[in-house]
Amino acid sequence: MSSSLNEWVALAPKPRPLADGQKWHVFLSYRSVYRPWVLQLYDVLRHLGFEVFLDQYVLVPSQALVRSLSEGLDKSAGGIIIWSSAYADSEWCQGELDSMESRAMAEKNFHYVIATLNGADGLPGLAKRKLYIDFSEFREGPRGSGLLRLLYGLMGEALPDAAVRLSAAVDEETTQTLAKIRAFKKIGDAEGLSELATRETTAWLTSPLLGSNVAENLISLKENDKALSVIEKLKERFPKAIRPRQLEGLALARKGMRREAQEILGTLYEEGERDPETLGIYARTWKDRYAESKDPRHLRRARDLYAEAFQGSAQDYYTGINAASMSVLLDELKEADEYAARVEKIVGTEPAPGDYWKTATVAEVQLIRQNYDKASELYDAAVAMVPDALGDHGSTWKQAQHLMEELNPPPVAREKIARAFAHLKP
Repeated sequence: MSSSLNEWVALAPKPRPLADGQKWHVFLSYRSVYRPWVLQLYDVLRHLGFEVFLDQYVLVPSQALVRSLSEGLDKSAGGIIIWSSAYADSEWCQGELDSMESRAMAEKNFHYVIATLNGADGLPGLAKRKLYIDFSEFREGPRGSGLLRLLYGLMGEALPDAAVRLSAAVDEETTQTLAKIRAFKKIGDAEGLSELATRETTAWLTSPLLGSNVAENLISLKENDKALSVIEKLKERFPKAIRPRQLEGLALARKGMRREAQEILGTLYEEGERDPETLGIYARTWKDRYAESKDPRHLRRARDLYAEAFQGSAQDYYTGINAASMSVLLDELKEADEYAARVEKIVGTEPAPGDYWKTATVAEVQLIRQNYDKASELYDAAVAMVPDALGDHGSTWKQAQHLMEELNPPPVAREKIARAFAHLKP
């Protein structure tokens, strides 16, 4: 273990001995759509010696599961609630929050902390009076000062000065490194990205966030082998993290290794990972399979997976636009327009400054809704944002071609859209 990681581990609080009848130091309460985030928190807790109750199954209101979760909470010394708008919609999760609050009022040594993923919006008044840490800017996973505050809050303790200083340094390094990653992507510097991933400072060793960002951007630059090299190291360092496995599936799919990609993502799916990212990439492998087989059952499976993800996270425009596009390819144009209209309410009709994928989505919405002139302007704007992201451009253009085959726009409109991608090799 490196000295910087040793320092972080030394400053993080250690679990207290469990009392008689207790089995777990902490009970994690969350909605399954955020399981990748929760698993990264689980990794940190286990690394520090905490015994953690984490339900690894889809929540189903069966008697056996009710009993299992109730006993898990009863035998836990503390709890962490991973709060989101999705959490607020679940009566099941609200019951876990009520149980933790009741225990906190009755037992002076029971502490629970709230990690918010959507800010404080929607937190019930009772919960707002508790300690909550806002991780809405850290969607890849908990890290830095917020993570240490969460851990100390779980112990009912204030953050010591040394931990404040270290976590502030980690936050600063992470923020600067994320900016550098974005810059390297925009200038197409794959070597610079790969070199970043060799660092072994605390920010890199305590969370897969930075390494995952490097791998994702290498994939965007069509440097899939370099991405897979980074991912291999991430998998060794964070064996329970979901994001590296998702990215491995995406890199393999981009390389044309559909079977290998589908094996990884299908395994995640069968393990119960139903977050939008897993579902979206897994759906992409079924779309690739359809390209090989021309079997409409494979295309329908892709559409249904995208729709499942969109249903579970209604603000996730990526899965929504793909549900719309797959419906076009299935010649279900009414359903396609309905999905596209829902996505349009999320992304609008204008370019999203600095955001390639959102702008490409806005363009695809307009293409599906047969506003061809608007679509061509938006595709131009998206490509101009990241001129060297050839992997992303190729994926977007391939999708647009498939859609135009079904929608059959006028030749002039088709030519204007194609012009945005003229730089791609045939």
